[in-house]
Amino acid sequence: MRPGRKAALAAGVAAAASAITVGATAQQQQKVTGPVAVYWMSAQTQTGFGMPGMGAGGQPDMGAMMRAMMGGGGASKSLQLQLGSSQTNAAPAADHLPPAGLQAGQRLPLLSPRPTQVVHEEGPGNDIPDEYRKPRGRMLIFWGCGERARPGQPYVIDFARMASGQQNPANLFRGIDYRPMQPPSVRRNRSYGEWPNEKTRDLVPANGSLVGAHTIRGNYSPEINFTLEEDQDFLAPLNLATNARAPGGWVNLGWNLVPNAQAYYASAIGGGGDDETVVMWTSSETQAAAFANPDFLAQGDITRLVANKALMGPAQRTCAVPKEVIDAAPSAVLQLVAYGGEANFVYPPRPSDPKVTWNQQWQVKVRYRSATGGLLGQEMPQMGGGGRRAGSAPAQQPGRPQQPPKAPSAADILRGGILGGGLPFPR
Repeated sequence: MRPGRKAALAAGVAAAASAITVGATAQQQQKVTGPVAVYWMSAQTQTGFGMPGMGAGGQPDMGAMMRAMMGGGGASKSLQLQLGSSQTNAAPAADHLPPAGLQAGQRLPLLSPRPTQVVHEEGPGNDIPDEYRKPRGRMLIFWGCGERARPGQPYVIDFARMASGQQNPANLFRGIDYRPMQPPSVRRNRSYGEWPNEKTRDLVPANGSLVGAHTIRGNYSPEINFTLEEDQDFLAPLNLATNARAPGGWVNLGWNLVPNAQAYYASAIGGGGDDETVVMWTSSETQAAAFANPDFLAQGDITRLVANKALMGPAQRTCAVPKEVIDAAPSAVLQLVAYGGEANFVYPPRPSDPKVTWNQQWQVKVRYRSATGGLLGQEMPQMGGGGRRAGSAPAQQPGRPQQPPKAPSAADILRGGILGGGLPFPR
């Protein structure tokens, strides 16, 4: 890690900690107000195709996923901008003026979403008899790198037993132990703006760069100015160098080390051919469900999770997926993530005299992530032919009586209930 990222990281962590912690020293007891505005930039680099991010709640780019499955496409970059403020304006407006190297336009308008009313409507399925509502199937959860699964694995979740109260659902779907980050939002701030949005969704080109001066101007926040150095740019692409089945039946994964990455995390979701069993695996040394992966992690969580081996360290570049996982899930989607930490800025700087109140005008956080995905055990992902679209129902044949709906299978629950239908579940 070069000096720019280190300096911003250290300054930001110290500022954030001192702003919220009351300690025994005079410096820690310094009175702090604000910040008036908070601004978050979430920078991601993606290769292959990935699972939808549960934290962000967004859907994947299906076109990019299809191109990746056909062996095409390269690294792509995405940027999410979020501005929150304690000030208000009857006609809120704000813009991010990025460096020219970003190549996404001279200004990125931060649109304030319109308030929406949640309407609960009755839909099809409300008249389904209870005997057809009861789910069926099971979920097998594996964890840890290695040629063979550890003793006591897999952890089995039986959906029918869980629905009937015979299996306690508490903590069954827990992921790695982290504190969810709290970016600006409509709920947390009096005024809020974001990009991309419904009016502009300009993409960041593959060679776009964050390096340079950034300015955020709006009528509901103070002007924000900060500069990102070369080592505070998007993370480099993460690529699988090895994704092959060994003669012994496990899959060896290998990848390039990404500069400035502080941790790696691998996960897979798949199943067999009967839709009755869903299989999840993560590289964590402790039990964790694969769909609970965080998109981004706070600096303190990364350090702690590497120490307790829930995340792989920054020097690790290989991991074996156990044979038992492959046997249970011949078809599985793989995701590998590199977490890059964050850079933090606060204005104005802390007064050296602890008796002087630190009136913070703004705080900025830039967080980083690089990820890749593919089909587990396949060096060159191929698009399977035939078969109906995952999750779709066969057409009703004319003249035949309509059959009562079946109980949802384990794969149905994964597609619709857990991942919102965004995952191209292998068949």
